[in-house]
Amino acid sequence: MSKALFATTDFQQTWLKKLEAMRSQIESTARDNDESGTFPTNHIQALVDSGYTTLPIPESLGGSSLSIADLVLFQETLGSMDGATALSISWHQSVVAEIYEKRKWSEEQLSFLAKEVQKGALINRAVSEAQTGSPTRGGRPGSTATRSGDGWIINGEKTFTTMSPFLTYYLVGVWIEEKEAVGFFLIHRDTKGISIRENWNMLGMRSTESHDLLLQDVWVEDFYLVEVNDGPRGREVNAWMMHIPANYLGIAQAARDYAVHFSTVHAPNSISGTISELPNVQTAIGEIELLMMQSRHMIYSVARAYDNSQTRPIIEHEIGAVKHTVVNNSIKVVDKAMRIVGAKSLELSCPLQRYYRDVRAGLHNPPMDDMTISKLAHSAIHSID
Repeated sequence: MSKALFATTDFQQTWLKKLEAMRSQIESTARDNDESGTFPTNHIQALVDSGYTTLPIPESLGGSSLSIADLVLFQETLGSMDGATALSISWHQSVVAEIYEKRKWSEEQLSFLAKEVQKGALINRAVSEAQTGSPTRGGRPGSTATRSGDGWIINGEKTFTTMSPFLTYYLVGVWIEEKEAVGFFLIHRDTKGISIRENWNMLGMRSTESHDLLLQDVWVEDFYLVEVNDGPRGREVNAWMMHIPANYLGIAQAARDYAVHFSTVHAPNSISGTISELPNVQTAIGEIELLMMQSRHMIYSVARAYDNSQTRPIIEHEIGAVKHTVVNNSIKVVDKAMRIVGAKSLELSCPLQRYYRDVRAGLHNPPMDDMTISKLAHSAIHSID
């Protein structure tokens, strides 16, 4: 299915063409990067050079005011090329977009960030910790910030910091005892006391290099304290998190395309014609198409509802429901695709085994399935009161 079918604006058409022009470069090295666990530097740099990373900046500051629907479409497209590349760059896109939507930063700080991103800076939040698990569950950070003169001294360790060796800025979540609140500091990678523990050795999303970030007596000026929150970030509706299911939907699309093509050319001598003519294979393909259709209708309808100022206020639990539905559907799609291809899908030369490993990682991206289901249940129960 052509992604162009989902482009509803000239802006989307233009950027789909730009992204598609990178497909051969990205797909040609995705396997090697995965096998070696090497970050796709060339892919990310190409996206930076194209101006893609500036799209979330408001037009008033020189960007393009990226919409949720734009983000979903572009990230699904990148996900169909390489899941690790897509997930890596989408964290930057979603973090920057959320910052400008929520506008918790001062105008001076927002202007500073825009200029840095336009110069090629990459940014991601560093929030997960070994002792607290996912920050969306509300655990208090073990990392701390202590007042020191006209600045702060920060100590702590962060896990799952995607793109950690290649980020320009880390948006680090810490506990500020003086304020009795969670705060976020924008910290440049060259700041003294910053280091990376290169311990990312996962089964899936291997080339995201989501290593541990270490902060030892890191001093930063007051200016770089950009957010102070009075509660867990997971309580807020953040539609930009739909970058996550969009990436995995792209992986499912790649698996679907591979399996359908395989079915039309694989012709064992035990049958006449190709396996695409077999009823059981047609059933599997039909089930894949249904899962893709369900996922796309859900993610794009919620994205457009959020982009519409009239329907945005009613969006609450839909973001988590989209992630739950699309990721689990995508896992099913990849599984069915592998059943169509058979044992050859397990060969290391076959991209399906990489899709299988990468798509599973979606289960461990926020929000977690159990939290989504729990919130839906509580909402239904309280609606009766």
